[in-house]
Amino acid sequence: MPEPTLDVTGWTCPAPLRETPRIVMGHGGGGALSAELVQQIFAPAFGGDILAQLGDSAALTLGGVRLAFSTDSYVVRPLFFPGGSIGDLAVNGTVNDLAMSGARAAYLSCGFILEEGIETSVLARVAEAMGAAARVARVEVATGDTKVVEAGHGDGIYLNTAGIGLIPADVDLRPQRVVPGDVVIVSGDIGVHGVAIMSVREGLEFGVEIESDCAALGGLVETMLAVTPDLHALRDPTRGGLAAALNEIAAASGTGIALQERAVPIPPTVSNACAILGLDPMYVANEGKLVAFVPRAHADAVLDAMQAHPLGAGAAVIGEVVEAHPGMVVAHTALGGTRVVDLPVGEQLPRIC
Repeated sequence: MPEPTLDVTGWTCPAPLRETPRIVMGHGGGGALSAELVQQIFAPAFGGDILAQLGDSAALTLGGVRLAFSTDSYVVRPLFFPGGSIGDLAVNGTVNDLAMSGARAAYLSCGFILEEGIETSVLARVAEAMGAAARVARVEVATGDTKVVEAGHGDGIYLNTAGIGLIPADVDLRPQRVVPGDVVIVSGDIGVHGVAIMSVREGLEFGVEIESDCAALGGLVETMLAVTPDLHALRDPTRGGLAAALNEIAAASGTGIALQERAVPIPPTVSNACAILGLDPMYVANEGKLVAFVPRAHADAVLDAMQAHPLGAGAAVIGEVVEAHPGMVVAHTALGGTRVVDLPVGEQLPRIC
């Protein structure tokens, strides 16, 4: 009798218990555990209507000027990977969070937490990468801070960046504007960054080097807004991948999202690597992609503009917003069935950003 074959393409790491008195790695994964920290600890402690919006960046009005304000921390391992480094991530990640509010980033802060014993040459490489990324993104690192922790109490370098940018007066990007009939567009291949990190971390070879998609998306967003300022929402699907980003929008807008699974652009290298590693590409992080919710009347023109931009050449329509199953994301499979694309609980790939 032949041995049964195992299909590992849908495997993921075991999910941590939801009832836990201690922090686990999954709390940093951008999924359900992360959301519980925010909803049960941070939001009640801090309060405030602005924080309650839970966007990639906070939209503020200060002195009559509309600003976007965002902060993020980076603990990626390894510090350098194909296509980028922790320095590139720190700049591009914050620039992208601001861009998801329609803002053009103006200034960044940078905080370095250094582990005693790290080589100054490594620190110099990271700083140089940050400077180069900032120049490409047309943003200035205006202030910063440095702290050192004892050897064994860090992991080389941790970074925090915060940024501010101006939001145009006619732009209003937020999940609450998403309505049934909106077209869902992703700007290109998904899962590339997470797989690039894992390939280096685990010493895996897939026949071709997989490079991170790390990039600043401000220019792409400006191109989209030039077509119409009436985009409804944008998200960069970083931690938790495309699945987490879509679930967040569905929950915040009270709508359902229907995907065409075959339309989601997943390159063969990522698909094959995920099959080997037991990962689902929908949950793997990206650092140079966005997902857009666009009114149907503008969808074709926005898609054309995205595809004409270097960072949106692979843009594709992957689904639509629907009235059915509010708060849920459902994918129509190649076999004619459907499956729920749920918010991840744990984290498939820790320490990737």
